[in-house]
Amino acid sequence: MTTPMLQATEALSPEAEASTALIAVVITVVFLTLLSVVILIFFYLYKNKGSYVTYEPAEGEPSAILQMESDSAKGRDKEEYFI
Repeated sequence: MTTPMLQATEALSPEAEASTALIAVVITVVFLTLLSVVILIFFYLYKNKGSYVTYEPAEGEPSAILQMESDSAKGRDKEEYFI
């Protein structure tokens, strides 16, 4: 009388063992490839942090404030053109 845990397991044929090993190798290679691609993308995004230019004047630049005031003064004088 033996328990199910102690029953002899069927030995796999050499072809079945080879196909099982091949499947394991393929899964491992795919996993490592995906992992390396994710790591490369992470490092690329970490090193190339994007920045954008807003063309807004800095807080302490008086020349930019004067330029904006002079531009608004020019807009007050409307020129009329007759056709």
